[in-house]
Amino acid sequence: MTSLDDLLTTFYTAKWQVTPGQAIYYREIVGNAFGLGSALFGLRRSALAWPVGIVGNVLLFTVFLGQALGNDQGTPLYGQAARQVFFLITSVYGWWRWRRNSRTTHGAAVTPHWASHRQRLVLIPGALAAVVVCFLVFRGIGAGFPVPWWYYLADSWIFVGSMLATYAMARGWVEFWLCWIAVDLVGVPELLHFGYYPSAILYAVYAAFVVWGFLVWLRISRAERPRVSGTLPAPA
Repeated sequence: MTSLDDLLTTFYTAKWQVTPGQAIYYREIVGNAFGLGSALFGLRRSALAWPVGIVGNVLLFTVFLGQALGNDQGTPLYGQAARQVFFLITSVYGWWRWRRNSRTTHGAAVTPHWASHRQRLVLIPGALAAVVVCFLVFRGIGAGFPVPWWYYLADSWIFVGSMLATYAMARGWVEFWLCWIAVDLVGVPELLHFGYYPSAILYAVYAAFVVWGFLVWLRISRAERPRVSGTLPAPA
């Protein structure tokens, strides 16, 4: 009888060998599917966005470490892997916040709104400084891998931009969709360059979805802005 450990091991190692030197692990496909599911729940302002996303984060963390974990998929993407850890942490906060809001309002888990000018004055310079710090850290960690300097800069922005987007989503800021667009503009070319094709394809699909999500949240933020009672409508 097959044990749970055997099933997990089989799933972890299952892959499609595209070429002798290139493999696509099925957990990359499954992990990205959970990521898309999380985005769909986020669009509907459902707290389920967070636990669904956590499953995808765990799977993708093991994928993006690549050769650092003995995978034969390719170059480790430390920014991509590190942001999965942050997603886990932020998802716990977002899950708690959205569930609390749902119980309080008996409706949608969050009311979309723009960040204040003061919040932007803190977050934007902080993000730029964080990109510089991450660039130095990632370049130091990956010194043994033959990759160009722009790889570390791209990975640094992907990591920091993803942190901003996830935190903004937890706070209900409309800007979180714009952050994801900026991340995708860098992330898709990087993933294609290093052979992470399922993730690159999903990111491209996700970019179109993010534009739609931004327009939906923008409309909701304008429609619900005059509300003063604190009562939110149920998710559409």
